[in-house]
Amino acid sequence: MKQTKLIPAIGVAWTILFSLFIVWIYINAPQSIAEVRTSARVTAGTYEINRELFESGRRLFLNEQFAAARDELMRADPAMRDATTQFYIAYSYYREGWGRLYNDDKLFRAGLETVNRALALTPDGTLRVEDTELRIQTAAELKAEFEQGLTRDLSDFNPLRVTRERK
Repeated sequence: MKQTKLIPAIGVAWTILFSLFIVWIYINAPQSIAEVRTSARVTAGTYEINRELFESGRRLFLNEQFAAARDELMRADPAMRDATTQFYIAYSYYREGWGRLYNDDKLFRAGLETVNRALALTPDGTLRVEDTELRIQTAAELKAEFEQGLTRDLSDFNPLRVTRERK
């Protein structure tokens, strides 16, 4: 008699687990098996960035290969959950999009979105990167640079603008 009650209970438990898995897949909407694994690690709280890819991206960034650095950094943090990595990605948008005469608005908008994501990932809404090779070390300062670069005012027509330095 116990065996006849056990089989339906196992069936119900299996159905509930499978239903939860389907709901989880629907919520996370992964595009590949790798994304399923990454989402599972995030859900389980065991997600970590790939330090080797991060360091490779950082080296590319310091060598002013910004697009390649972004690619490496994005591969290092596929779930976009590490604030420091997101800061470096945003900074690469800034450095590539900055110009003496004008800024690339498309890159600046992407950078602003990324720096906002980095700020949202920090518990207190502030982020400071301790890297002596960077001229901008806080996400707030980087965000201000993006916002200033995206606004249009009379200072955009100042001929002395060509003497400003990139941060």
